[in-house]
Parts: sequence; structure tokens; C-alpha cells
Amino acid sequence: MAFWKKSGPGDESLPKTDRGSGSFDDYVGVLVPKNTKITIRLANSDPHQDELAALAGEDPEVLSTATPARTLDQERVDAPIEVRVFSGKRVSGVVGVVPRGLESLYDEAVRRLDGRGAKPRIPVAVVQTKHGYRLDLLMGQTK
Repeated sequence: MAFWKKSGPGDESLPKTDRGSGSFDDYVGVLVPKNTKITIRLANSDPHQDELAALAGEDPEVLSTATPARTLDQERVDAPIEVRVFSGKRVSGVVGVVPRGLESLYDEAVRRLDGRGAKPRIPVAVVQTKHGYRLDLLMGQTK
């Protein structure tokens, strides 16, 4: 049984409210989400509030990631995954990063979509919290 705390290792440098969240317990088999409600909240979104605010005004039905899976070289050095969003009209700047330790969930979802011939983009939702805007990756919709 896999155990994973809500915020990944190495996140201690970020404020508690900006560490992102997700859990391996929400996945079965080869990192497939258990249901359509599974999400991952991006970390390090505080510096990108202007970009997220602009995306909050966009049609939520067309928002999706515009960041590909990591290359083998990026995986080898454990590079963070900086996420950008496609709004149907444009690609945003960086809006946050996949929480440390959860990169394989993101990579597998993008590869799974690509493997079935779909666009390798994960649907997203811009969420306003009392600490500002955050971006949720709608991982369950990649099932």
C-alpha cells in the first residue's frame, strides 16, 4: 500500500497554503485515477496570481494544460514540472508546479492521453481560495 502525505517532500520552502496537494492513494494500477473527481492542486502559485486571475475569466470548459510530459533527461535530474495553461486562444505563462513527488502522476496522465490519440492536455480548474487563486489539475478526467 502506498502512503503519501498531502504535500510532497521538499515543499517546506513554500508557505503551507501554497504547497499543492495530491495523493497516490487516489490512483490504482498504473497510476490511473480511481474516479473522475480526483485532482492535484499545483504548488508555488503565489507568484503567478496575475496569470491565474486572467485565466479565471476564461471559459472553464476549454482550459487545459499546455505542458508536455517530462523528457528522460528531465526525469533523470528530477526537474520540477512547471505548468502552463492553454485557454483556447493562448498559452499562459507558468501558473505553478506539480507538487514534488507527484510528477509521475502528471507524466503518466499526459502519456495515457497521448497513447489513446487524444490531445495530451489535462483539463484544469481555476479555484479562488482565501489565499488567492490556485489551479487544480482534473486528473480524474484523464481516466
